[in-house]
Amino acid sequence: MKKNLIGYILLACLLCTGCRPKSTASSTTSSVETDSCSTTHIAPVYAQGFQVTYAPGYRLVDVHDPQKEESESYHFALVERGTKPEGIPAGYEVIETPVRSTICMTSLQLSNFAKLDALDVVSGITSTRHLFNKQMKQQLKEGKTVKIGIEGNFDNEVIMSMNPDVIFISPFKRGGYDALREIGIPLVPHLGYKEMTPLGQAEWIKFIGLFIGKEAEANQKFAGIENRYNELKQRIAGVAKRPVVFSGEIRGGNWYAVGGKSFLAQLFRDAGADYFLKDDPRSGGVTLDFETVYSQAESADYWRIVNSYDGVFSYEVLKQQDPRYADFRAFREQGVLYCNMREKPFYESMPTQPEVVLEDLIKAFHPELVPDYTPSYYQLLK
Repeated sequence: MKKNLIGYILLACLLCTGCRPKSTASSTTSSVETDSCSTTHIAPVYAQGFQVTYAPGYRLVDVHDPQKEESESYHFALVERGTKPEGIPAGYEVIETPVRSTICMTSLQLSNFAKLDALDVVSGITSTRHLFNKQMKQQLKEGKTVKIGIEGNFDNEVIMSMNPDVIFISPFKRGGYDALREIGIPLVPHLGYKEMTPLGQAEWIKFIGLFIGKEAEANQKFAGIENRYNELKQRIAGVAKRPVVFSGEIRGGNWYAVGGKSFLAQLFRDAGADYFLKDDPRSGGVTLDFETVYSQAESADYWRIVNSYDGVFSYEVLKQQDPRYADFRAFREQGVLYCNMREKPFYESMPTQPEVVLEDLIKAFHPELVPDYTPSYYQLLK
């Protein structure tokens, strides 16, 4: 079906007076196309969780879990507001664009709107914990944006009173969306958090651009992200020594980490380091006991920790949490790479700044390659 639709739109463009497809190389690898009818095309290169097919009068957007091809898929037909084009395939939910009002369920989603200077479109969010963005705080204060509760416990009356055009959801998290479906507002999955590469996650800015009428801006923003990320990645291509890094802390008797095919493992690879579970085939979370982690990470060079500690986090605090931590080489030699979410907009900004996070890690692993750089998120714990 997609091949037929693509052929149809190409034929239509050739028949359209003055419309001749042309390419704009705003990025070294991204496929960004425009035509003389001033239509900007979205063509994801790194993101595996959504595809876009163009047809006369509408765009078909298919969404699925990038980690599980066999998972449930979601289908939307985006049409210009006020139009009713013919030929939309069955099974596609029609959404008028540009979207004027929406609800975000995660900080990752919010980061896309912030990057596109489109926070005024966000009329509802789930939580203000670790919220740093000044504009969003002001919108909350003025009542332009409201809190709608948390996943699994939404305030449907508040949502109905807002009457947003769409709600961006995370269907594989805690949920609570069944009640929302009864309201009749389109629920659109945003699965950037399931992508297994940093650029794949960041490319979901194009997904948001499709809905809010900022395709050109999304392509431009991503091209800048991509170019800088790949430039930094190229710098470490010839490093002689790759340090080993592990991640996480013990919680309730279990150590929570991620597998070797995960977003984080890829980020470490791109920064010139080896993740301690690099050979693990899983892409999601991994639950381990302390002994297993210790056997594989005792001699690791670095230890990555992200938490929301209330106070000054230190090696002494870490040791007080669990005396066994002091047995790791990364503890003994002060190789803990730390980010406090109370002080840094980690989940709020990081998804659309993978190039910044990458440079933070390079600064820790290979400081000679970025001698004048000051880290933004991660710093070696003192």
